[in-house]
Amino acid sequence: MIQAADIREWRNHDVTDPDGHKIGVLEAVYVDTSTDEPAMATVRTGLPTRQRLVFVPLDKAILGPNYLKVAYVKATVRKAPSIGTDSILPAVDEQAIFEYYGKPYQPGANGERQLARR
Repeated sequence: MIQAADIREWRNHDVTDPDGHKIGVLEAVYVDTSTDEPAMATVRTGLPTRQRLVFVPLDKAILGPNYLKVAYVKATVRKAPSIGTDSILPAVDEQAIFEYYGKPYQPGANGERQLARR
């Protein structure tokens, strides 16, 4: 498992797919609030004048020199739910991210968010 502190050091490094194709640049890490383990990352994609942050799970992610390789192909990640570069993830949109990647969504017992930005 990749430690949250380690991933923060990789902010602004390239994010690649399993075949080495660049998806974008690592913007932020989101941890699972129940375990405090890294769960998702946002990747800055798009043209310099029209960038957005797409979400990608960090399961099976591999750190390399100056890159983070994720387990999902570029086309899949680029079509994932996204937010603006100056936006925050609304709580009501969390479930859609998990559903897009076929992952179970487990909010807290009192409806707490599953993801927290670190």
